[in-house]
Amino acid sequence: MPEQNKTYRIFLSAAEPSGDAHCAGLINALKQSTYDIDFVGVGGQKMAEAGCKLIETTTTKAAMMYKAFRHVFHFYKLIKRITSFLKSNNVDLVIVCDSPAFNFHVAKAAKKANIKTLFYIAPQLWAWAGWRIVKLRKYCDKLCCGLPFEQEWFSKRGIDVVFVGNPMLDQLDLDLTTCRKQYADFEPENACFALMPGSRPAEIGALWVPMQEIAVRLKQKYANADFTAVAVDADRREVLEASKIPGFECKYAIASVNDAAQAADFAIVASGSATLQVAAAGCPMVIMYQSSRVLWHLVGRWIVRTKYLSLVNILAGKELVPEFMPYFGSIEPILGAMEGFLADREGLVRVSGELVELVRPLAENKACEQVGQKVVEMLP
Repeated sequence: MPEQNKTYRIFLSAAEPSGDAHCAGLINALKQSTYDIDFVGVGGQKMAEAGCKLIETTTTKAAMMYKAFRHVFHFYKLIKRITSFLKSNNVDLVIVCDSPAFNFHVAKAAKKANIKTLFYIAPQLWAWAGWRIVKLRKYCDKLCCGLPFEQEWFSKRGIDVVFVGNPMLDQLDLDLTTCRKQYADFEPENACFALMPGSRPAEIGALWVPMQEIAVRLKQKYANADFTAVAVDADRREVLEASKIPGFECKYAIASVNDAAQAADFAIVASGSATLQVAAAGCPMVIMYQSSRVLWHLVGRWIVRTKYLSLVNILAGKELVPEFMPYFGSIEPILGAMEGFLADREGLVRVSGELVELVRPLAENKACEQVGQKVVEMLP
């Protein structure tokens, strides 16, 4: 057991808004322990507000897959800075959260400094880039995964892993049995739509305009339809408002994904962990991820190893909701899928119930508390 009269230092690394939120939740959970812990690292505003001293803010540079290449030189310099910090400061444990392209380098630096590393949120090696399991075995002392099937997958490949639940659902104080939507009096003419273009600048830049175009077309068919654009903070809301296309009108909300999904009949969502919060609200959706057609055919389609790309459909083992990943520029297939959904009241009820049941195993435990226990066990 760790010493009660010692001050421990934990270094946390998050490179995007979701990781920032997960680490902030973990910090708050660890504050409830009886141990004196100092937190330092790289991340965003939520980690700072939770009490982590940031040596650099990273969340504004977040990107997905090969789009991250545009920030490679910035992160190269940051890795050198982190390496220097770990060598010259007494750090008892390193925690890296998601973003494996960046955090494998952080874990490597920790290994060189003889510091144990906990991976919080398993890298999706089962989906693509499976060869990196060698790196994970080399640099990971403990892996906390958020999807039920991941524990067996990683364990079979020599990783010390434990399923802790999904931190995206930690903040939801919900009785999931009440989240199913019934659509008893639903009419597409009066539908309420939530538009969720994501939190990363790259996502918003790629998806916000086509989401607006879809909304304009839906409004032409369903005159009384209502649209709410969801932003994670005031800065993201300003970006959305500044990028409004002609003919598009909506309300803007700074709200949690789950709250917005509970208020909506249907959601258009950027691919990512936010889809799990939409599912927890029992809200049917279409999922989008924009990519260059050329880059997808040259790189993307060769490294992806799963039949589906969205977390919701991967967990369901079928296309429970339409996914347009990648989305190449035409909104017509998306409109067709949505109009078919909206015309099928029984289908909406069925999908709503299946979504809730899908996320139920992920929400049974508080992930941050479970990870906090593993962190304490790893302190020297």
